[in-house]
Amino acid sequence: MTQNKNLTLLFLRDLSVNLARCEAPVDLFVDAVLIASSVVLCCYWFRYGCLLILAADIPRDYSEVATANRLSFPEVRPMLRRPDVTDLGSLHKCLEQDFTVIICLLEHTSMDGFDTGFEDAMLKFHYRAMSLWFRLTHGAFREFASGALEEMWLVVAHFANALGNRRATAR
Repeated sequence: MTQNKNLTLLFLRDLSVNLARCEAPVDLFVDAVLIASSVVLCCYWFRYGCLLILAADIPRDYSEVATANRLSFPEVRPMLRRPDVTDLGSLHKCLEQDFTVIICLLEHTSMDGFDTGFEDAMLKFHYRAMSLWFRLTHGAFREFASGALEEMWLVVAHFANALGNRRATAR
């Protein structure tokens, strides 16, 4: 009888060890699902935050910034909206050049009032992410590439308006 009891205890101990081994893959799967959903939600929050920043209108349009600095982004948006536009690569190159010029000008322009450093950093990252998305999609998915260029244009226009606003308040 004691031998049967010992066998039963031994069997239960082995069973509990085996159950612990089976739970590890389940825990790993649950952890992976939680991490993946957290990353997706964080990306969604980031994109939504950037679109909210871009949707906030600056009270005045500073298109003279584009004219004074010979920027080409004002001509890019009407070209993006045409259904027969074929050379998205050249539009991307124009936006890249304008973005570089505007960021350089913003870094060398004094800023009075509200500090927008975090928002600017978010939009710069968003611009780079959309540029990467354009590079990944422009060959096969023209509609996605055009959407990425549209958002890149919004970021460039936002920074150009911010530059005009800084210059207007500095006067």
